[in-house]
Amino acid sequence: MAGAMPVEFKDYYAVLGVPRGASDEEIKRAFRRLAREFHPDVAKDKRGAEDRFKEINEAYEVLGQPENRRKYDRLGANWKAGSEFRPPPGWGARRGRGRQGHGRMDQEAGGEFHFGGTGFSDFFEALFGGRARGGGVFEGFEESVGEGRGRGRDLESDMMVALDEVLHGSVRTITQQRGNGREGRSEATRFQVRIPPGVREGQRIRVAGKGEHRPGSLPGDLYLRVRLAKHPDFRVREGGEGDLTVDLPVAPWEAVLGATVPVQTLEGPVSLRVPPGSKAGQQLRLRGRGLPRGDGGTRGDLYVVIGIEMPGEVGEEERHLWEQLAARSRFQARSGR
Repeated sequence: MAGAMPVEFKDYYAVLGVPRGASDEEIKRAFRRLAREFHPDVAKDKRGAEDRFKEINEAYEVLGQPENRRKYDRLGANWKAGSEFRPPPGWGARRGRGRQGHGRMDQEAGGEFHFGGTGFSDFFEALFGGRARGGGVFEGFEESVGEGRGRGRDLESDMMVALDEVLHGSVRTITQQRGNGREGRSEATRFQVRIPPGVREGQRIRVAGKGEHRPGSLPGDLYLRVRLAKHPDFRVREGGEGDLTVDLPVAPWEAVLGATVPVQTLEGPVSLRVPPGSKAGQQLRLRGRGLPRGDGGTRGDLYVVIGIEMPGEVGEEERHLWEQLAARSRFQARSGR
């Protein structure tokens, strides 16, 4: 990778505003706070917020996963954000598999591929992208076939997809920059990719003819691997196709007496009846308020997880009421009754 094109170093700790020794919980809290602040649905500057939201998601994609964080930390603490960065030897050499089988690296004909519009920076792609077929930085290969026959290699890159895109689908403009390792030139092309409703984490979207293109052969394909953007409120529920989870904080008296409260969904707030005697961790289900299912005709459910929020400081009158309740209530917290 000595000849790899330099990319801009990203200080993910600075992006989230946490020290390098931050705990996993501190990183999670920082992400949720910033993601809420810059989520395009609530920010006034939509374009600026969208770019910032993607940057925050990328940082959490690295620091929020122990394996990725360990790999990133091995780079050391001496890098400065914005400085020129070249991936360490061996980090970007990705020997993928094309349709013609295994190839061998051709240092003379080799080139690099960078993708824009995927939601991930070149820095992320250089270190974490394209593990299967080449990724954001892809070293050129020469297939073991005769000249003028066969096809170029397939490429693969990550693409960040927001939950709103999963719900409604979207069309994304992707830029592909190809550098010629032998001649030191680069070529850029733009094309559109349709993201269908209901795409899943890890699903690959095939873009025909946008892979490696060698003279005298058919071009390979590009596979964009979906990585769902983390949302500050909603979580994709494991084991349930299209199901989501959201937390709902309620006051102690709402949990005891029951209440009708607003709950945020992907399409805005709706009213939900919290039954009397609700407990912390109890789940209520809103049918059809999740993501589209694979069948294309139905949607998953939204599971609302109740959390009981206790007041912090209370005034004198409130304290007196709590004291009256404590004196008169027959509830025994440590007996389970």
